[in-house]
Amino acid sequence: MYRPPQFRVEDRSEIHQMMRATRLCNLVTSGPEGLHATALPLLLEDREGEFGTLYGHLSRANPQWKMDVQGDALAIFMGPSAYVTPAWYGAKQETGKVVPTWNYTAVHAYGVVEFFTEREAMLQLVSQLTERHEADRENPWAVRDAPEEFVEAKLKGIVGLRLEITRLEGKAKASQDKSDSDRQRIAEGLRESGDVENQALAEWIP
Repeated sequence: MYRPPQFRVEDRSEIHQMMRATRLCNLVTSGPEGLHATALPLLLEDREGEFGTLYGHLSRANPQWKMDVQGDALAIFMGPSAYVTPAWYGAKQETGKVVPTWNYTAVHAYGVVEFFTEREAMLQLVSQLTERHEADRENPWAVRDAPEEFVEAKLKGIVGLRLEITRLEGKAKASQDKSDSDRQRIAEGLRESGDVENQALAEWIP
């Protein structure tokens, strides 16, 4: 990932937090047939391995898990993003020499991906994923709420994946290269936009 120094996020705990805040990421692998990508929710086990380990599952019908993966897999976590209009720059009135840009946060996690089909491991994984995404609901649903035979049938239709992270890159492009006054106007503009993602990105602006 292209990361100019001012946009780099180096603190591992902050990068892990960015990953957990991203509900859906893209798993990209390369094989003899070319590139293959699948959108997946992934769990991060931050104490497993030097940089953490990712777990998830995909459909057994998805050909990605059957590919002869060449090299590392890449998990892309895209955080909040926002269009930044030139109208928020002071130079618009002064010189007119301004262009729009896009602010965003992202994490790239690299590592060798492994796929597994063990029933107990997959049941534990889907239970953990469900608990994570149901946690803030008033009456959270759990895998055990479904009939056992139904769950067993669903488990047979998926394949688990494990990716131990060997390289981790974090980036937050949040107008760090702009003046204090421009950053203030950008943050105010994003907060006032009414868009939830814009407002989340505004919190990254220093």
